[in-house]
Amino acid sequence: MRYKTSLKLATNILLHSKIRSWLTIIGIVIGVASVVSIVALGDAMTESVESSFEDMDLTIITVTPGYSGAQSSMGPGRGGGGGTTATIDEDELTDKDIMALRSIEEIEYMYGQISGKADVEFTGETASLSVTGVDTQVWKYTSNMDYDSGRALEPSDKYVAVIGYNVANELFDQPIGVNRVITIEDRSVRVVGILEDGESNNAVIMPIDAAINVIEDAEKDVYGSIVIKVEDEEVVESAVEEIESTLLISRHVDEKDRDFSVTDSKSQMDGVSDMVSSMTFFLGAIAGVSLLVGAVGIANTMFTSVMEKTKEIGTMKAIGAKNRDIMMIFVMNSALVGFVGGFLGIVLGEIVSRVVIPMSGLQIGRTATSSATGLSPELMILGIGLAMLIGVISGVIPAYSASKMKPVDALRYE
Repeated sequence: MRYKTSLKLATNILLHSKIRSWLTIIGIVIGVASVVSIVALGDAMTESVESSFEDMDLTIITVTPGYSGAQSSMGPGRGGGGGTTATIDEDELTDKDIMALRSIEEIEYMYGQISGKADVEFTGETASLSVTGVDTQVWKYTSNMDYDSGRALEPSDKYVAVIGYNVANELFDQPIGVNRVITIEDRSVRVVGILEDGESNNAVIMPIDAAINVIEDAEKDVYGSIVIKVEDEEVVESAVEEIESTLLISRHVDEKDRDFSVTDSKSQMDGVSDMVSSMTFFLGAIAGVSLLVGAVGIANTMFTSVMEKTKEIGTMKAIGAKNRDIMMIFVMNSALVGFVGGFLGIVLGEIVSRVVIPMSGLQIGRTATSSATGLSPELMILGIGLAMLIGVISGVIPAYSASKMKPVDALRYE
């Protein structure tokens, strides 16, 4: 029997058992749509993570005081290191730590940084904002921010500031332009730069010598974090290890009573990406249960079809059909059920992903393809192929059972 004839007969079986077949197909549709939607969402989440890190300098390492809070708040400069206010007596970072780290060859630039809350006043309105003090001699080499207007901080600057887009345009009733003067803790500060939207929107960045005078309890040569830039991404891991060992020695502590944390942007990105991948796999596995239910439905439908077509099977065998011909018909029938279910599942998954992903608020990078907001061609092919494979596997046993029927017994079947 030709494949074309087997396919025609398989299609005929599918069309003449509409309700049962479509109920089975719906199970496959839900399973495939669930799996591909979750995978698409996982891809979008991964793309969002990569987008958030794509402009970050992965050669930045940040040292912060205290070991229990091993995270670094990624502050100005996308990895420029945020940190706490420099007021922790027992585990503060000082110039002694910077001097100890200068012996590490991989370090290209390094500076101490402070941050803390301060009242910012403009045109009679006051807002409490986080103010960051940086070393203007080095900061421009470790920061890769984009500016909406104005310029970066220069070594000769003192009571000037670079502010975020929200601070300049949305926080106060009147927008703050370049060269406008704001008041920070009763000190007049001239705005020299405004960051682009999305670039630390609520930041107020000042030279550290001026920031010490506006941040409460800040002290000279005491830092909330130390920002380090190494020569290349490849040496980040080794540099982190050397920084840790150097500080353990210089601060006279061991791993047990360690009082500082060292974090780097590259490890943070890898950690978040691994977390997203694990979550996607876990959710995909849960959705895969619905595919298993669909497979059981296909097997049940095929067994029922074999019982209904017993006499037809006997007739075909009586006129010369071979076992493999009968088996091929029912395997193709189950593959068709899987194909239709897979195709419709892909359509539903595409609709769901294009609705859910934009609603999730994920920020997709500028280099993202259309797959970031829908299903990629590879995922579509995978979804249909998986559904057909499930269909074939589920239909093999019923098809084999049908092929082994004896013509006489099949013709006498009631």
